[in-house]
Amino acid sequence: MTGARSGPSQRHALQGEPVVPSAPSTIDLHTHTSRSDGLLRPSQLVAEAAAAGVRLLAITDHDTLAGVRDVLDADNVPAGLDLLPGIELNAITADRLDLRESEVHVLGLGVDPDDDELEATLALQRRRRRHRFERMVRRLRDIARPIDDALEALPATGDEDALGRPRVARAMIAKGYVTSVEEAFSMYLSRGRPGYVAREGLGPIDAIRAIRAAGGLAVLAHFSEAPERPDLIRELQAAGLGGLEVYYRTFDALTVEAVAAVATEASLVATGGSDYHGDLESYAATHAALWVPPTVEAPLRTALAAARTGTAATR
Repeated sequence: MTGARSGPSQRHALQGEPVVPSAPSTIDLHTHTSRSDGLLRPSQLVAEAAAAGVRLLAITDHDTLAGVRDVLDADNVPAGLDLLPGIELNAITADRLDLRESEVHVLGLGVDPDDDELEATLALQRRRRRHRFERMVRRLRDIARPIDDALEALPATGDEDALGRPRVARAMIAKGYVTSVEEAFSMYLSRGRPGYVAREGLGPIDAIRAIRAAGGLAVLAHFSEAPERPDLIRELQAAGLGGLEVYYRTFDALTVEAVAAVATEASLVATGGSDYHGDLESYAATHAALWVPPTVEAPLRTALAAARTGTAATR
C-alpha cells in the first residue's frame, strides 16, 4: 500500500489507473495533525506543506480547531502559505446501513475558529469520541489485547484533542498485536470486528448546518460512491452542502472523472486534498502523488466569501 492515510480512509484506495500530477500541487484542503488522528504537530505540518510547495492549506482535524489555533496564535504560518481553518465531522447515517460504517465525512472549510456555537458543538463531539475510545480500550482488554500501558507511552492529549481509532491502532502496534494501522482496523477496529464500537454524534444535515452557521463551506469528503448516490447528494445539497471532494489522494483517474461530473452537474464546488495523517510516509512523499488543479482555487474562494457573507447577513 502507498497512501498517507491511516485506518478507514485507506479503503478509498481504488484499483484503476493512478492520477499522475502534471505539476506539484499548490493546494491541499484536507490534512490532519496530532490534535486529532494525525502524527505531526500543527507547526510541523504547515512547515512541511510549505516546503513541498503548498500555498493554500486547510487543517481539517476531526472535531477540533485546536491545531489551527496553535498555528495562528503562535504566528507560525510560513511566508507564502494561506492557512484555511477547517474541520472534519464524521456524520452518522444510522438509517443507511449500505454506507461504509453508516457514516459520511463532512469537511468544514473556512469556518470561524472563534465561533462559540461551533466550539460548543465540537466539544460535545469530542466528549462522545472519548467515551467511544474508552469503550474500545475496554473491549480490547476483554479479548486479551490490553493496550493501557502503550497508550500511556503515547503523547498526552487534552480536552481540545479529538481521540480516534488510529490512536488505539498505534498502541496495538506498540504492543505487537498488529504491524500497521490498517491491520488494526481490518482485524479489530472496523464494524463487525471485536474491538469496534459504533460512533455517536451529529448526523450529516446537522453537521452541514453547524459548518454553515460558523461561516464555512460544507464539503462531502472522499465519497467515491457519489455517482451511485444522487439521492444522498440531493438531500445533503438541500441542507446546504456546497462542495464535493473530487481530487482525493487515493482516487484513481476514473473515479476523479466520475466524481467531478457529479460536482459539475450538481453545481458543487470541487475541492481536493491528501487526507494526510503521517503513519505511512512523510508529507513530501504524499505531496509528490497529490494532484489538486490550481483551477480549484478561484471557485473555492468565491464560495468561501459567499458562505461568510451569508452567515454575517443572518446575524
